[in-house]
Amino acid sequence: MALTERTTDATRFGVTARILHWTMAALIVTMIGIGAAMVGYLGPYSRLLSWHKTIGLIILLLAVVRLVYRLRHRPPPQIETMGGPERLVATGSEILMYALFLAQPLVGWALVSASGIPIQILAGLRVPAIAPADPELYATLRTLHSVLAYLLLFALVAHVCAVAFHTVVLRDKLLRRMTFPTSQR
Repeated sequence: MALTERTTDATRFGVTARILHWTMAALIVTMIGIGAAMVGYLGPYSRLLSWHKTIGLIILLLAVVRLVYRLRHRPPPQIETMGGPERLVATGSEILMYALFLAQPLVGWALVSASGIPIQILAGLRVPAIAPADPELYATLRTLHSVLAYLLLFALVAHVCAVAFHTVVLRDKLLRRMTFPTSQR
């Protein structure tokens, strides 16, 4: 049974959902930048890789927390300006993004595991391997990690564009559902 988090405004997501949303958004945008820098060799690769692995594991942890939270807390009703087909697309894109939030870091973790190099993150903490060391598996996972990264980038851009359309063109206060009030009047 889904629960509703106590909030003063039934049209907004709960505070926990909003914090998780914006924290993950910032981390995912950071990861896209770090990933691009790694691919383009635009910095100290080993340091970028260490940050990438660390933030990836944080995103995986937050994605699990966010999914559990989402399953236990009913979101506010969808806004009235969204028709049936748009609601289906919004629901489908939400499911896709949750799947990518989980799959991308898991594939990355398996990729590093398959490299055979011990996995160490920024704090010097060693992380156990979740896949056997295997060059062929590594190559497959590296390709899959890239494909998922582009798919996540596409989903993120589509999400931002949809929110921008609702905010700028329709002016239906969709963005307000996920922001924090600036005053309590």
